[in-house]
Amino acid sequence: MDEFGIIARHFAPLATTPGAFGLKDDAAAIAARPGFDLIVTTDQIAEGTDFFAQDPPASIAQKALRVNLSDLAAKGAVADCYLLVLALPPGATEEWLAQFAAGLGADQQRYGISLLGGDTSATTGPLTVTVTAFGFVPQGRMVTRGGAKPGDAIYVTGSIGDSAGGLAILKREPHALNQAQRDHLVARYHTPEPPIDFGKRLAGLATASVDISDGLIADIGHLAAASGVAVAVDAEAVPLSDALRALWGTDAILRAATSGDDYQIAFSASPARDGDIRAAAAQAGIAVTRIGAVAAGEGVTLHHQGRLLPVARPGYRHF
Repeated sequence: MDEFGIIARHFAPLATTPGAFGLKDDAAAIAARPGFDLIVTTDQIAEGTDFFAQDPPASIAQKALRVNLSDLAAKGAVADCYLLVLALPPGATEEWLAQFAAGLGADQQRYGISLLGGDTSATTGPLTVTVTAFGFVPQGRMVTRGGAKPGDAIYVTGSIGDSAGGLAILKREPHALNQAQRDHLVARYHTPEPPIDFGKRLAGLATASVDISDGLIADIGHLAAASGVAVAVDAEAVPLSDALRALWGTDAILRAATSGDDYQIAFSASPARDGDIRAAAAQAGIAVTRIGAVAAGEGVTLHHQGRLLPVARPGYRHF
């Protein structure tokens, strides 16, 4: 295998947008859209940190892409295209690359996006995959982390902690789950399900928003810091799947709220918009749960049945 052969065989077929020029040029072009802002985000995933070497190649590709689509969704943006940087360790095979590219192709069809370009190289270190994703949002309407106000409510999409539960299972944490419960949690670790359709409806509803990658408490903390407010989270309201409750029992709430890799959206909004939020969630086919409130002050607190729950570590730390 050589770089240009890999690109021509596996990745050029994914470059369906005209601005990619079939991956035969040194750069790509993104057509301007009058009345829209171009939103850009990038994330890297690495073997041994974000996935296991033995994970299915298609799921590695989809995880790399979806963690970026989650960021765009939290900004209210509609994804359009992406760049891919792939650092391959010794031992990568044509079959592995074909499955990896097939995973990307499936997600491109699902989300209506195209590969725009990127880079492929060899490394003596672990496999790393970096995606830079581009999306569009109506001009001036990107939902930032910095707009939450005292009196707002805090909401979250989907369920929290499933990916961490899947990781615990893969690390052989003892459990008594049935096969369906186990498969559900492991699938959420391998391939996140960010609320893409709901994200398209965030602009005009949310005052601030953040995708949950490092942990619910940690990421709401980023929103609170950017907005200059305090957030109180009701632990009992945090949405947990039945499978996760079966796995962790009474520890489920705290472990879920401080684990990463959820790729759901936490956002603030005026309580007066609750009906509109419920309608948008129904249209997108996803659950949205009100889990807390914004007040004057700073930081995030977690409350359970009227008492403060101590949180030693609010989420995943990269260093």
